[in-house]
Amino acid sequence: MKLLILRHAPAEAREIYATTGESDELRPLTDAGRKKMRKAARALNALLPYVDLAATSPLARAAESAQILADAYGELKVAEVKQLAPGHTPESVLTWLKTQKKADTIALIGHEPDLSRLVSWLLTGKKKPVLELKKGAACLLEFADGLGHGKATLLWALAPSHLRKLA
Repeated sequence: MKLLILRHAPAEAREIYATTGESDELRPLTDAGRKKMRKAARALNALLPYVDLAATSPLARAAESAQILADAYGELKVAEVKQLAPGHTPESVLTWLKTQKKADTIALIGHEPDLSRLVSWLLTGKKKPVLELKKGAACLLEFADGLGHGKATLLWALAPSHLRKLA
């Protein structure tokens, strides 16, 4: 299995959005964030031509990023996965991943610092982050011998600016 790990694009400023009285869970991407994610999604599609499923955090900014990714792939299905919401453990994400037996490649769209902890745990078996995913950054992991912590291989990690240059 391969995992495309993608952090959501830039969203509205937390402090400014808080003045609307709406829940932070509804905080959307900025116009610039949408534009950046569209470019990144085109690059990801060129780098990784097939993805079986886009699994997203239920928060609006991640779901919006996932939909932009899905649009770049055409018929890509998007599933809301509560384990990708902030505060969930890497173990809970792995438990969910193990239920996706038919998928060869899954995109996970979520938030920091949880994604970095997940990537680190899958790569090294330790939850201390060994890399940081900036907004709109992505990395690709591969599991040759089954899913598990410490079993992933990092195929590549790209900053958002690199993805946009590849678009």
